Amino acid sequence: MKRILIISPNFPPVNAADMHRVRQSLPYFREMGWDPSVIAVQPRFVEMGQDDMLLRTIPEDIGIHRVKAWDARWTRKFGMGNLGYRSWNNIRKKARELFRKSPFDLVYFSTTAFPVMTLGPLWKRTYKVPFIIDMQDPWRNDYYLSVPKDQRPPKFRIAYTMDKILEACTMKKADGILSVSPGYPKTLMERYPNISPDMCTVIPFGGAPADFDILEHTALENPLFDPENGHTNIVYIGRGGHDMRFALKTMFRAVKKGLEEQPALFGKIRMFFIGTSYARDGKGKKTIEPLAQEEGIGDHVVEITDRLPYFQAMKTLKDAGMVFVPGSTDAQYTASKLYPYILSKRPLIAIFDENSTVVDILERTRAGKCITFGKNTDPENASNQTYTELASMLAKLPFVPDTDWKEFEPYSAREMTRKQVEFFNLIIGSWEK
Repeated sequence: MKRILIISPNFPPVNAADMHRVRQSLPYFREMGWDPSVIAVQPRFVEMGQDDMLLRTIPEDIGIHRVKAWDARWTRKFGMGNLGYRSWNNIRKKARELFRKSPFDLVYFSTTAFPVMTLGPLWKRTYKVPFIIDMQDPWRNDYYLSVPKDQRPPKFRIAYTMDKILEACTMKKADGILSVSPGYPKTLMERYPNISPDMCTVIPFGGAPADFDILEHTALENPLFDPENGHTNIVYIGRGGHDMRFALKTMFRAVKKGLEEQPALFGKIRMFFIGTSYARDGKGKKTIEPLAQEEGIGDHVVEITDRLPYFQAMKTLKDAGMVFVPGSTDAQYTASKLYPYILSKRPLIAIFDENSTVVDILERTRAGKCITFGKNTDPENASNQTYTELASMLAKLPFVPDTDWKEFEPYSAREMTRKQVEFFNLIIGSWEK
């Protein structure tokens, strides 16, 4: 059996978006011929909420090696809060210990704590082992270069310069690129001549029906609303940001039109946007409520920047009257939480760039309605189309989408793990040659 070392600093019970690929894949790796070991950071050093129920999804016999990190309370005084920097040295030490005990066939970085990826070239040189990078988000993100300064993240210029340097050093030595979106490999191939199409693959996050099985057998309360309160509770759980402004404004304008033309139907709407900021709990800045107020529907929108524990978030989706997924003006963006939305079996409406993989997935599975936009899309036409679709769905509530579960099967966690393993075998096969 081949051995794989997985680097995932954020790991259960830490409630972070970037650990879900690893979490969902661990139950299947061994049956597919790969013995995994994971290096993660001890939860007390991670500035994110936790959900102990996530531990139920991890096989007990998997080797999870947890390391310390520099305490962010001290490092932030020097402007360094990124977990990748804070855990870099201890991950390096733990890997050295594991390599000395037994060699690995492959190193797999699946994280958005990007600085730890710079260990890939070091281990490749020292231990003669190839490494694969899972690009879940952009590392060097050029998107914000073209937006006004007031829409850029804090300390953008410093962070961007460091990301540009470290990404280049790492990607020039990478053996494989796995990505959630076809846009990321395309960008990397344009930047780095060593990266070729045969080194890249696109594998979205899978859907884990097992998570909903756990949820069904656990008594959890939805802390935000009573599903029997007489309102039409529409829920979105995920990040916010200025790049979602078009999709959000389209939705809000559709709701406003509905309030004017069909007040009895649209007046029941209450929209909840949850976990919209990457900032620490209590430190997030609202970006969605102010937009709703600008569009005149502020009384119908609630934004909560803090993240809910994962299973509580899934319970909130299950309790929703409808679910909503806004897309980014960055065509490379793919909503990683799309599959839980589908598995929640709630009426789903999405607004996405016409080139996003979300459009094709929703069309294939029939799990929801998707309004698309492109560079030449007229905003008024988009909002009118959204209004029409939304009115039709509201009139039919409550209902369960006629999802084609056979078409959904290729997007399941098991099948996504199978695709990863095929890619692992391809990369080490090329390495051995």
